[in-house]
Amino acid sequence: MTPSPLRGVDVELDIRGEVCPYTFLRAKLALEPMDAGQVLRVVLGNATSARDVPKSLADAGHAVLGVEQPAGGLWVVTVRKRG
Repeated sequence: MTPSPLRGVDVELDIRGEVCPYTFLRAKLALEPMDAGQVLRVVLGNATSARDVPKSLADAGHAVLGVEQPAGGLWVVTVRKRG
């Protein structure tokens, strides 16, 4: 987990080598120390995680701002921590 150089993103979590349920757990743990309203960008490497992580984070009350598939079998989930 690293501070992100991307504008509007506070923290980036690259977990493209992991699978569910670990991807959701890692994203959830990354959000815990963040302040309400901060934005987390999660990079994932499989379609199952790209489907399940946003749903689980939304179910936990966080705002999923987007799910993108930029290229090369990657997915990017952007989420704002609930406030």
